[in-house]
Amino acid sequence: MRPLAVIGNVNVDLIVGPVAPWPVAGTETVVDHDELRVGGQAGNSALAWQALGVDFAVAANVGDDQFGRWLREAFGRHAEKWPVRPEGTTLSVGMTHPDGERTFFTTRGHLPRFSLADVFSVLDGRALSGGYSLLCGSFLTDDLTRDYDAFFDWADSHDIAVALDTGWPIDGWTEANCAATRAWLSRCELALFNEVETVTLAGRQSPVEAAREIRSSMRQGATFVVKRGPLGAIAIGPDGALVESVAPDVRVVDTIGAGDVFNAAFLAALAQQQPLSACLSAATHVASRAISTLPRNYGGPMQFGEPIHERA
Repeated sequence: MRPLAVIGNVNVDLIVGPVAPWPVAGTETVVDHDELRVGGQAGNSALAWQALGVDFAVAANVGDDQFGRWLREAFGRHAEKWPVRPEGTTLSVGMTHPDGERTFFTTRGHLPRFSLADVFSVLDGRALSGGYSLLCGSFLTDDLTRDYDAFFDWADSHDIAVALDTGWPIDGWTEANCAATRAWLSRCELALFNEVETVTLAGRQSPVEAAREIRSSMRQGATFVVKRGPLGAIAIGPDGALVESVAPDVRVVDTIGAGDVFNAAFLAALAQQQPLSACLSAATHVASRAISTLPRNYGGPMQFGEPIHERA
């Protein structure tokens, strides 16, 4: 199996709800459910790998408080080298609504101070050579994002394929955010975006056309994956062919982090040198299982038959 790493945002999520209607200012609302858990794109993907029995590395930082200590404990040996920042740990309070939507309030906390030096203090480029690194949380990790070019240079020098999932920009897909994302994608071998992000970034209504357009500016032989929620997923593979996967019909319990779980399962299958169709199928099934179970269940270790011998 090829080595795997995730680089980006690990923070704390406090989920409460359901909330309906929106509370009036100055009042108190009692909810039926609360859960304190590891969050952030990198955190969610790393948890999924952990549950799937996949070996991985995770580069992140934490704040200097009880939440930071709790996050380090949650990841054990994987967090031994995580730098501790003097800021408080980033906290997201998510309120769920009966229709499945949710509202988040997030503190800036430690995430903007996650740096390239922090990444290098955790990851061993030689150990990751020939593998995949998932780069995520781009619009939250200010210090690292400014050094993305140097990160891509480092990855290239160690033959590490970079998979990008920026997440949704806090200020939306402005012209500047779109330009920055296209520049990052030009240096990536893989992209893992949801459908709304894909069509918005490309300015096209069709997710297939949007994926093809964005992929055309990526590296030769790149793969662009579009996550479509209950519609499954599509991908434009290294040969330019369209591959599709249908998601199983499940009763949704909790969609928070669904895309991050998809990313983890997709890359876990890819690291086991499975064909693109098998990677998409594994990702849609693992993510569907995760969002339909409480407590969350990922289905256990991923097992495949004989691997193929090529990299996206």
